[in-house]
Amino acid sequence: MLTRDEIEALPYRPCVGVVLMNRDGLIFTGQRIDNPGAAWQMPQGGIDEGEKPRKAALRELWEETGINKDLVEFVDKTKGWINYDLPDELVGKIWKGRYRGQRQKWFLFRYLGEDAQVNIQTEHPEFSVWSWMPYRDVVEKIVPFKRSVYEAVFDAFGQHFD
Repeated sequence: MLTRDEIEALPYRPCVGVVLMNRDGLIFTGQRIDNPGAAWQMPQGGIDEGEKPRKAALRELWEETGINKDLVEFVDKTKGWINYDLPDELVGKIWKGRYRGQRQKWFLFRYLGEDAQVNIQTEHPEFSVWSWMPYRDVVEKIVPFKRSVYEAVFDAFGQHFD
């Protein structure tokens, strides 16, 4: 296990997150395939070298849900980046130990398609099941160390809900 100083010396992984809202104002949430019965989250993932965050968000959405850019409408994005730290016991196990956590830019998209167009059985599945949920429920179902991120994201996009 790394020391606190070693952890704090590690950088944050550049990442994007997607809040996908349907016509009823509910949020797409998937149950992580690697943590059955526990962790639910919204689509998210790393930004490739030289990739713009919005393009990365649309790519991640496609890779995790099978939803292409023609089925969504851009609504908003977070003004700045939102960081989170991994719990100490996970640093060194996730992302080959290169990062202390993630630095995320979040995007809100409106889903224009039908439920039947969602396909989580992608090339590299991340979710075992998915659901539309009220945003408050999404915050409650995320792993505790990411809860403050989700609260900040929904605060940033608050004018688009309720």
